[in-house]
Amino acid sequence: MDEPSIGVLSGAIFVLVVLSAYFSGSETAMMAMNRYRLKHLANEGHGGARRAARLLERPDKLLSVILIGNNFVNFSAASIATLLALEIFGEAGIAIAPIACTLIFLIFSEVAPKTVSAAYPEKIALPSSYILDVLMWVLYPLVWLVNGTANGILRLVGFRQEHTVEDNLSREELRTVVFEGAHIAAHPQNMMLGVLDLEKVTVEDIMVPRTEIFGIDLEDDLDEILDQIRTAQHTRIPVYKGDIDNIIGVLHMRSAAKFLTENDLSKALILQGTDEPYFVPENTSLQTLLLNFQQQKQRIGMVVDEYGDIQGIVTIEDIIEEIIGEFTTDLANTNIDIHPQGDDTYLIDGGAHIRLINRQLGWDLPQDGPKTLNGLITEYLETIPESNICVVINGYRIEIVQIQDNMIRTAKLIEAPSPTSD
Repeated sequence: MDEPSIGVLSGAIFVLVVLSAYFSGSETAMMAMNRYRLKHLANEGHGGARRAARLLERPDKLLSVILIGNNFVNFSAASIATLLALEIFGEAGIAIAPIACTLIFLIFSEVAPKTVSAAYPEKIALPSSYILDVLMWVLYPLVWLVNGTANGILRLVGFRQEHTVEDNLSREELRTVVFEGAHIAAHPQNMMLGVLDLEKVTVEDIMVPRTEIFGIDLEDDLDEILDQIRTAQHTRIPVYKGDIDNIIGVLHMRSAAKFLTENDLSKALILQGTDEPYFVPENTSLQTLLLNFQQQKQRIGMVVDEYGDIQGIVTIEDIIEEIIGEFTTDLANTNIDIHPQGDDTYLIDGGAHIRLINRQLGWDLPQDGPKTLNGLITEYLETIPESNICVVINGYRIEIVQIQDNMIRTAKLIEAPSPTSD
């Protein structure tokens, strides 16, 4: 038989280089595919995505198919390259062939295709899945032999191969995915992050504190109670007797509108219009509270401590605002606790929640202890200050402006300048 010509050998090597580039690129593209994007496309009915997802369920078999094809192509190319080098260079071709073959395959069959596939995995992996799926059936006996032998050796050294890839995301991982979402607008992104944060935020973090609860004391005069009802800026009002700890019920303004027209209005009639109070432990997470509100058909809860004493109130609106931000235009909320000054300082109410301060100002005051600014300062000082003093907490300069009734009523805050070294 006549020996193959140089042209035939060169053509064969070119074809093998292309095939090697295909296998190398397919391997990188399949492994670089975004698994969640792949699941989405598969659920949308994309045929290539369904095949790719099925192949990736057993990555060991997929790699076996790709590597069998790639190694067969590479070894065949090395043999043909040796023949071609002998035809051109004679005996010296034996030394030249490995060097030339390595450089050609390294550049055109490894680095270049893998770089492109890593940049565009979806465009490479999905079309390739059709060919790889066919090869999986054609080479199944060889794949079974190679895969079984490799897994057997791995088991001997103590490695156990899992057939499925764990794709479940933790809450923190999902938070990172949402935070890094390039195509998600800022407001929807903040809403999704707010939902994810519900689990780690407790009722105590967002409740209206006991001292700020607006309620009706049945021991007050009837005229005073009626005046409170008429001027109330809330939809639901706690009703108690003598002390907020002795809460009797919650009055809805819709019910109040019915008996305000009664001629023989009495405290007993007001009491009949109240609903049973719903109590919430102060360390309940907002995620749990939201589910409980939904199941119990409640919109307001009385927050209690471990001794059963009322510590504050929390409403469904408070939880919604924690997710989507401030949205109410209620007159009760126009008296904000943070007052910016002209010199980059802020006058802040001592009862303001630290989480609210951090959120509105983008600050990082410590939140793992006291929940209010007053609590943060007094914990730091370990005493209630008797005069206006200045402290620096976590890089923020805090000047006490007003002290009243053993409580810091107002403080001036500014970010302290970073210390400079000589």
